[in-house]
Amino acid sequence: MIEKELRDQIIAMVHREVVPAIGCTEPMCVALCTAKATEKLGCRPEKIEALLSANILKNAMGVGIPGTGMLGLPIAIALGAIIGKSDYQLEVLKDLTPETLEEGKRFIAENRIAIKQKEGISEKLYVEIICTAGDKRASAVIAGGHTRFVEESLTPTGLTPNPSPKGEGNIKSDDVTLNLRLVYDFATTAPLDEISFIMEARTYNMNAAREALKGNYGHNLGKSIERPLSKGIFGDSIYCHIISRTASACDARMGGAMIPVMSNSGSGNQGICATNPVCVYAKENENTEEELIRALMLSHLTAIYIKQSLGKLSALCGCVVASIGSSCGITYLMGGEYERICASVKNMIANLTGMICDGAKPSCSLKITSGVSTALLSALLAMEGKCVSASEGIVDDDVDRSIHNLTSIGADAMCKTDEMILDIMTTKN
Repeated sequence: MIEKELRDQIIAMVHREVVPAIGCTEPMCVALCTAKATEKLGCRPEKIEALLSANILKNAMGVGIPGTGMLGLPIAIALGAIIGKSDYQLEVLKDLTPETLEEGKRFIAENRIAIKQKEGISEKLYVEIICTAGDKRASAVIAGGHTRFVEESLTPTGLTPNPSPKGEGNIKSDDVTLNLRLVYDFATTAPLDEISFIMEARTYNMNAAREALKGNYGHNLGKSIERPLSKGIFGDSIYCHIISRTASACDARMGGAMIPVMSNSGSGNQGICATNPVCVYAKENENTEEELIRALMLSHLTAIYIKQSLGKLSALCGCVVASIGSSCGITYLMGGEYERICASVKNMIANLTGMICDGAKPSCSLKITSGVSTALLSALLAMEGKCVSASEGIVDDDVDRSIHNLTSIGADAMCKTDEMILDIMTTKN
């Protein structure tokens, strides 16, 4: 068993990266930063300027804002100033009422908000909010993580972040650099009472799937899979149930439902994708509660591990990362040990590498369905002793090198792709 001090460090990391969120985390991150700047201002702002990284803009342009029936950043910023509380973190807008929504719409109509791309930065996750009222001015900056506030000072040339961050994503000297063997050993040997908190992810994300079926959100992909036409194609199978429950939760989240989900590494969709396939498989395969707890921890911690080298935001779709995690969890529930889990990871990398992120939006449920389908296929192949070899593509004999091959493509090689995606998205008629 891993020694207690190291277990405690890993548990702290999971608590930091697996947190509740309402709505898409990028606009919620901007709303959170707006709430913090407003609190520092001490009154409702008359004007708000938002300076955002390209990736924040990309992920916030086309997604529904919970409880509003509206898309995108303006309403998120307005409500962040009107009702946002920074103590709520990524649930910053949970006090929304019909009356305050109307106030937010008026705030937008009065042209009080300016949104621009922040120039001259390399950080992909960057939010700078400057609020003014009369001669008062206050600001806040989030960088490197969706709730990671960075101390700042105002100078004549603009906002200069101080390198002493606090909150999510704050890398401390005692943080753990993960590898797949450590992830596996922790998930499968840690005392249950230390890791059972991960079951909160099941509570949140499976509830989101159930709530989604009560309404019409996004493209209704999850509900469509449950309809008679789909049953004739997919049958009433574990596969059908897994993709339906996973897509449904994504439909609701991307469609603006006021439903909290448990996120992973700053993404609600990643949290859903790392949770629901594992939970549905465990229930239908009649796994024990202990097996489910360990599989969920394996899934979520694998996603956290991959994001360590990929970064919070990239041109690579987050469902690739989270689906690798769920494939590991499902392989474990099938009875697979470490070597089989390594095979499932390599099978995933051989298939999904290169799936682009073109922003958060209702059609993310389609990508999640692709990821979950591949997760099941990869797990089945691994249990049959089939694994993509090092002579094929970017897969390496060493599973950790395979993972870093994936993340180097997503974090480095696809930067130009990211620029082109944003250009296409912002120049469409």
